[in-house]
Amino acid sequence: MTLSLFDSQSPQWLPVQQGKLLWIPDFLSLSEASDYYQALYHGLDWQQQAITLFGKSIMQPRLQAWHGDKTYTYSGLTMHPNPWTAELLELKARCEHAAEHRFNTVFANLYRTGQDSMGWHQDNEKELGINPVIASLSLGGTRRFVFKHLQCKSKMEFELTPGSLLVMAGPLQHHWQHALPKTQKSVAPRINLTFRHVVSE
Repeated sequence: MTLSLFDSQSPQWLPVQQGKLLWIPDFLSLSEASDYYQALYHGLDWQQQAITLFGKSIMQPRLQAWHGDKTYTYSGLTMHPNPWTAELLELKARCEHAAEHRFNTVFANLYRTGQDSMGWHQDNEKELGINPVIASLSLGGTRRFVFKHLQCKSKMEFELTPGSLLVMAGPLQHHWQHALPKTQKSVAPRINLTFRHVVSE
């Protein structure tokens, strides 16, 4: 069963089995989203780095930048933080207000084409705490984002439009995987900012 949430237009915590989701499709205006996209696209030090999957080192199919106050490790890759920029601090404060949660880092990903993607995974590293709150802000091109429940295989789908905010909370990361699939469609580049609170190094 696939639960489609493409048409949601009002800020709301969604009823989710074993988790919490806050969906605000118009969190930023289109003009704000465009301005922030341009500032971050040209202002961040984007890198393509290798991670370890199933014992093999592979290059990630996207560019990324890590900013904030803490070091973070996942899939064999340790990310040392770059300083906050003025734009990132502004967006952090706005996301903190919406999520009612404090963040001390942000993981920025740049998806250059429809072939850049994020595979199925959970954000459940010990550095994020027991039930992490992660605020995912989208800028630039629209992309499809999917969730899959680990036990019952239920699915949820979101159309992540520019300026939309999706907050993942509660025990969600323990029971659901999420992914940004590849697409053959012609899509504009997209920047995704995931604000997190890292509790240890």
